[in-house]
Amino acid sequence: MAQVQRSPKQYDVCIIGSGAGGGMAAKVLTEGGLSCALLEAGPEVHPEKDFKMLMWPYEAPHRGAGVGGRARENFGEFLAPNGAWHIEGEPYTSAPGSDFQWFRSRIVGGRTNHWGRIALRFAPIDFKSKTRDGLGDDWPITYEDLSPYYDKVESYIGVFGSKENVPSVPDGVFLPPPKPRCTELMVKKACDKLGITCIPSRLAILTKSVNGRLPCHYCGQCGRGCITASNFSSSQVLIPPAMKTGKLTMITGAMAREILVDKDGKATGVSYIDKAARSEKRINARAIVVAASACESARLLLNSKSSLFPAGLANSSGAVGKYLTDSVGSSGYGYFPQLEKMPPHNHDGVGGMHMYMPWWKFDRQNDFPRGYHIEFGGGREMPGVGMFNGMNRDEEGYGLPLKQRARKQYGCHIGFAGRGEMIPNPDTYCEIDPDVVDQWGIPVLRFHFKWSDYELLQAKDMQETFRSIVETMGGEYKTKTSIHGEYPFGIEEGGKIIHEVGTARMGADPKTSVLNGFCQAHDVKNVFVTDGAPLVTNPDKNPTLTIMALAWRASEYLLDEARKGDI
Repeated sequence: MAQVQRSPKQYDVCIIGSGAGGGMAAKVLTEGGLSCALLEAGPEVHPEKDFKMLMWPYEAPHRGAGVGGRARENFGEFLAPNGAWHIEGEPYTSAPGSDFQWFRSRIVGGRTNHWGRIALRFAPIDFKSKTRDGLGDDWPITYEDLSPYYDKVESYIGVFGSKENVPSVPDGVFLPPPKPRCTELMVKKACDKLGITCIPSRLAILTKSVNGRLPCHYCGQCGRGCITASNFSSSQVLIPPAMKTGKLTMITGAMAREILVDKDGKATGVSYIDKAARSEKRINARAIVVAASACESARLLLNSKSSLFPAGLANSSGAVGKYLTDSVGSSGYGYFPQLEKMPPHNHDGVGGMHMYMPWWKFDRQNDFPRGYHIEFGGGREMPGVGMFNGMNRDEEGYGLPLKQRARKQYGCHIGFAGRGEMIPNPDTYCEIDPDVVDQWGIPVLRFHFKWSDYELLQAKDMQETFRSIVETMGGEYKTKTSIHGEYPFGIEEGGKIIHEVGTARMGADPKTSVLNGFCQAHDVKNVFVTDGAPLVTNPDKNPTLTIMALAWRASEYLLDEARKGDI
């Protein structure tokens, strides 16, 4: 019989996951004096070797598309490692009639290595939206509770933006934003005509040096990872200071299997699979911080069954895995003949948008609850994998005439993407699949997912808005969507926006929630969850900034409880 290898050392805290929430917890807790072990399912990341920031497309096999084009499924081989929709040996399933796509990143820093760095605060109303429209639930905390931690996170990681006093998106602690590009000024002019708010975007990319990190040098390749750490990632900004304290022990290739409890129901450690040795090991700790990503954390809690917790750890409410949401997404693009005659040029800029449209119809009655923001971009960025796919679909050709048409169309498209709020519904959740395990023998997740009419009407409004902006600009709206079919109005599949949250939500009532307002489990006082799982709602803002603010707040609370001897 295989033996579990137990670590003789007891740590103050075991942190599971090294992304936005886990990295922030590691930084705050170690700088606060606690000894921490951090379990990461993937390998270490070495930016100078692993990031392809300065590689030319022609230097990559198949120009970054991979053999047979398979790498395009995961955004191309240029993407900073190591994310994928499907990981060999680590499956997940969808229930009949459901289709949920789960993007995972097995590497130190997780998805922060390649996220879009869009850093938006939730608004005060986002914490009390049920009070406004009767849907979903209110948070047990307020914007005022979290605002000081937004300040701390923005000041530490660096976020550019501008103070605009837009009620739907609070101002923050900002670095100067980069100047708008030509295409962004065109969009801004059309938005002004239509009464659509269009302001400088808010991205976690440095335009001035912060804490010794160099400002962005405008190579425009942020999605490939940043060798200079000018854009934020947990692997480069949160983990290094934690390591410098001497209080952090990083264990890579460690797949968490179960959180262990004693006879009194207190968590005592974590059982994990050493992937290299293919053996089971154990870490002992006085407290556990779960930050493996919303769905992975739900999976761990649900698999942590015992006589005291037969439905999974911290799951007396039955809410673990429930209230799963992703952002509503629909996109489109326009073609602008006036850009055909634009002289060839470069434009300085970050690898992301310089302007965006926050939710502007918050003060009126709409066909759907809540709202969405719009991200957009275009112009003469470096040609990417499949940039001229659409042209080759629309018209035949080869040789010199094909190249001439490509040059004529290059830089003449502007794309738009809506990101809106999904209301939790009882048909959308994740659970343990009773029949499927991964290569380590750990039961996997099975997803149930369904968009409601609320989200479909949002996607419809997005498409109408995109068309209105494009036509006001004098362009041709090229995207065609239908009210019929599996994805009406171009709404993306569940999970495709990679903003999944809510699977271990916080709340004041232990009967309907998993955690309290400090991300502490109601049932197990020395277990905390600090990724996207605690979020009660999924507003029209990317969740990463809020995840870090919640993690910082929870970690300070854990430190205080540890000093009092209550953990």
